[in-house]
Amino acid sequence: MSVGKAKGINTHGHLGWVTKRCRICGKLMDVTRQIVYKCPNCEKKYGAYFCEADAKILHYKCPYCKGQLVLFTEKGK
Repeated sequence: MSVGKAKGINTHGHLGWVTKRCRICGKLMDVTRQIVYKCPNCEKKYGAYFCEADAKILHYKCPYCKGQLVLFTEKGK
């Protein structure tokens, strides 16, 4: 029995594993290269990830539950 290589979206270098979409502006963000904020309460329910600019406009508060946004990743770390 042979073991095939992972292809397509299952490969290790595929950006689908590290790409999130901002809920306000729709910008695609690479979590390994950009600062991304999330709401811990709404993360699974709504996929609530926000870019740095929109998090600042929202005063770091979630528009859905009014909870505090937390840093998901930091640029350069």
